[in-house]
Amino acid sequence: MATVEVAREAGACYGVERALEMTEAALGGGRGRVRTLGPLIHNPRVVESLAERGASVVGDPREAAGCTLVLRTHGVTPAEEALAREACSSVVDATCPFVKKVHRAAERLAAEGYRVVIVGEAGHPEVTATLAHAPGALVVGTAEEALALPRSRKTGVVVQTTQSAARLAEVVSALLSRTEELRVANTICEATSGHQGACAELASRADAMVVIGGRNSANTTRLAEIARAACPRTHHVEGTDELDPSWFEGAGLVGVTAGASTPASQIRAVVTAIESMVGE
Repeated sequence: MATVEVAREAGACYGVERALEMTEAALGGGRGRVRTLGPLIHNPRVVESLAERGASVVGDPREAAGCTLVLRTHGVTPAEEALAREACSSVVDATCPFVKKVHRAAERLAAEGYRVVIVGEAGHPEVTATLAHAPGALVVGTAEEALALPRSRKTGVVVQTTQSAARLAEVVSALLSRTEELRVANTICEATSGHQGACAELASRADAMVVIGGRNSANTTRLAEIARAACPRTHHVEGTDELDPSWFEGAGLVGVTAGASTPASQIRAVVTAIESMVGE
């Protein structure tokens, strides 16, 4: 019989819990029809559940005209927010406070004459929103991409909140050869760092690992990468229906962790299901 252990830091972060609470309040507060601008969080099952209760997703604020519109945790562009406030009956800003910190840092660096470099994933909603706060900013995801940038006298760096400290260090090291002055705003979320450290520690001891969260979630995908580096028997799932008993054959310790967009209820459900499998 295997032991199932959850990482000491796992699951929904402050920003996600805050956004869910704000959306719940909008749904139950007599605000009329409720919509979210883009998926509220990167957890398809939670987003589907919210839609079933009335908070469906729109891609443009004008699609929510006359409704209460909730701005997603990953942030939106200033133009999108202005359009939302013009078109919608009310706006609930559920942008994660740590994402807003990235926006402010990017704005400050741009105003002070730095070429702004965002360490992150091009096309990710958080990065797209940050780019709009510092027009002309560049996105790099690897040290190789950083080395390919043209030289600049002053370079300022901000980081997508879900990036790893190791990735930031690699990019910063590469940028040192591309600029005369380098200023770095380490905007990685504390919850991200905590989740990643706890994941690595548990994976180093586990015979099998299960990572719970949306496959469209950057931070959950990164947890799976970290876990797999230490524990090859790592599996990324979105729910209990994806679990396979064969994953745990011969395992003495099964480790479980979850991304920052994974509510506690999903973690409990997966842990219960694994325990029933390994206890048979």
